[in-house]
Amino acid sequence: MMPKRETVQLAYLYFIPKPHKAGTPLRPIVSSMSMPTTGISKFLDKLIRPIFDKHTRSTTIIDGVDLIHRLETCTTNGYLKPKTYLCTFDITDQYTMLPQEESLNILIEFLVQHGYQKVQNIPIDIIRKLALIVIKKNVFVYEKKFYRQVIVGAMGSAFTLTLATIFMWKWQRQLVRRLEVSNEIYGRYIDDIFFTSNDSLESTDQILDEANNFHPNIKLVRQIGRSVPFLDVFIQNSKGALKTSVYHKEAAEPYVVPFESDHPGHVFRNTVDTAITRAVRYSTALSEFEEEIRQLKLMFLYNGYPSRHID
Repeated sequence: MMPKRETVQLAYLYFIPKPHKAGTPLRPIVSSMSMPTTGISKFLDKLIRPIFDKHTRSTTIIDGVDLIHRLETCTTNGYLKPKTYLCTFDITDQYTMLPQEESLNILIEFLVQHGYQKVQNIPIDIIRKLALIVIKKNVFVYEKKFYRQVIVGAMGSAFTLTLATIFMWKWQRQLVRRLEVSNEIYGRYIDDIFFTSNDSLESTDQILDEANNFHPNIKLVRQIGRSVPFLDVFIQNSKGALKTSVYHKEAAEPYVVPFESDHPGHVFRNTVDTAITRAVRYSTALSEFEEEIRQLKLMFLYNGYPSRHID
């Protein structure tokens, strides 16, 4: 965990545009590969993340296939009804808006609640002190000026994601309990949340209002309806019947690994196979599948793939 003097570097701030969001906001990233606290951050991430994953699997969405399987189970059990609303919300600036001390307190609360006073023989008070170093000693440079982040840690640091997700564990507990009582689906993929609701639209809006008011630093962008996109899946409640298809964001460009690029042959095969497999898994209607395959063929031809690779 000790930094090496000959390789340590000061972190720097840069921005990545988010073209799929209105106004194309910027995502701040702190390049932390060689900063002094990188070793501690990676150590804590490897120490804590497996514990978090173990105890929150039931409320974690792994990918689109995972969500579809949950929805299929919900439909089979009769919980997806014609009146069921599909709800999604996105947490705005999750990693850069969480308070440092409160996040550390919730980290310890999470460990204690799940029976940990030590993790791999490391007392939790030592874990807290190490985490404090990671989020407090995150000095970086931007336009020849020095800064220190005072809210959570650097986006780009390994432990920041883990700490942010543990903070959201605290935030989501009341909502999860409320939804579980009525056999609803709830799942979170990083800062994107999906759940079903058989309440009225007014009651569902109230649930989201309460979630939005949990903490002044957390703000939600919501979407409620009989059909919603989530990750790369478009989900429809068609009078109590589940329909799904592949979802492409409006800002998505028709680019994949160019066939003329200097990659091994299996990369191109895997790129095609992955896209086709997703179409098979996501499409409940033959017409949706055929349209997705048509779009895929055009995209691969545009990127120089021979017909023999995509027919």
